[in-house]
Amino acid sequence: MAVSRSYLRHRNVFIDYDYENVMFRFDHENRRYYRKYYGKDNEVEVWFDNRLLTKAFLYGCEIDENTYNAGKILNK
Repeated sequence: MAVSRSYLRHRNVFIDYDYENVMFRFDHENRRYYRKYYGKDNEVEVWFDNRLLTKAFLYGCEIDENTYNAGKILNK
């Protein structure tokens, strides 16, 4: 189910896009987006118009901070 960008005005948002095995985090305080792939511990900053980020907002689902921080295992 789609995640509304209107949530970004009020809080941090965490999104799981399992089709591409990736998660995103929006940091409300500094207004930046971060990407973390399944099976990886590091995250990198991405631009607001990133292709995967856009797809995650359209087709991903919102997750909680604990799930994002714990990460997900890549299922092959």
